[in-house]
Amino acid sequence: MRALLDFLPLALFFGAYKYQDIYLATAVLMGATILQMGVIYFMDRELQTMQKMTLILVLVFGALTLSLHDERFIKWKPTFLYAVMAVALAVALWLMKKNFLKLLLGSKLELPDPVWHRLNLAWIGYSLFMATVNAYVAVNFSTEAWVNFKLWGYAFPLVFLIGQGLYISPHLSSEKADS
Repeated sequence: MRALLDFLPLALFFGAYKYQDIYLATAVLMGATILQMGVIYFMDRELQTMQKMTLILVLVFGALTLSLHDERFIKWKPTFLYAVMAVALAVALWLMKKNFLKLLLGSKLELPDPVWHRLNLAWIGYSLFMATVNAYVAVNFSTEAWVNFKLWGYAFPLVFLIGQGLYISPHLSSEKADS
């Protein structure tokens, strides 16, 4: 259910683009993201920081795309999101000596500090990779190719999350794993 909910705005964006154009797709993405966050809030009674940031960026970049009739804004939203995430995680880790991943997820996962540190580094690297790949596709390819990349590029986060799960599974405490 969760994976479908996470994928829904992207699938609707892709469908709206194929049906009409980037501007209808952007409006659909904005509406679908609002709906998605409403459902998540209803289920969890809260939105995580990343979910709030995603919602705000979709609405801001989407509004700029629609009001200025310039598709570059929606195409750069993922690059901006990933770059901000990488910078925030890196600044917190290296300048503030805090691990934001542990602060955000520590109540849900009990992991040794070295594992949290490596996860944080992996998220910084992944975020920089995704920001770079999105920017490259947005600049060097057509809007059609970028939209296709958004759908088929969904494999990147899936592979990353599966790899992350495989990495942390041996480190989970047995009492957390049983509950």
